[in-house]
Amino acid sequence: MDREKVIKAVEDLLCALGEDLNSGGLKDTPRRVADAYAELLSGEGKTAEEHLSRTFCSTSGELVIERDIDFSSTCEHHLMPFFGKMTIAYIPDGRVVGISKLARTVEVISKRLQIQERLTNDVAAEIMRYLKPKGVFVVCEAEHTCMTCRGVRKYGSKTVTYAAAGDFPNDKKAEVLQLLK
Repeated sequence: MDREKVIKAVEDLLCALGEDLNSGGLKDTPRRVADAYAELLSGEGKTAEEHLSRTFCSTSGELVIERDIDFSSTCEHHLMPFFGKMTIAYIPDGRVVGISKLARTVEVISKRLQIQERLTNDVAAEIMRYLKPKGVFVVCEAEHTCMTCRGVRKYGSKTVTYAAAGDFPNDKKAEVLQLLK
């Protein structure tokens, strides 16, 4: 990210909106916005490899579920936040990962300009790529501020997306969905 270009772009935006950049509250706003975007988009160019490459031997082939992983992301359509919870279920193939690493995977992938559908698919793909389980199933439920703060203004509406990869049987998908009710 070119921080100076972001600062200049925010200054230009504020001027185009008719704001006075020298007013007390706006004086440091361009810098603060640049800092915020650096944080919000800190996952750009990163993968989940560092989080999913350290695994542990496991003889169990039973379902592993990490649920209610909070996340926030930035919608690429309106540059507005969306946030929610993600559940990851996978069937190990001899290796498991520390449970915090699943949350870190969500964190890396959500910190990019995103759409929810791609976010959900990318989490599943990264887990398959680096953890190599028999199968993975990801459920993502999010509220989009582009729907609540503008446009249709439907507060509290949630979008739910699913992604499955590998050999994840339908009965196991149903089991995960039942646990989420």
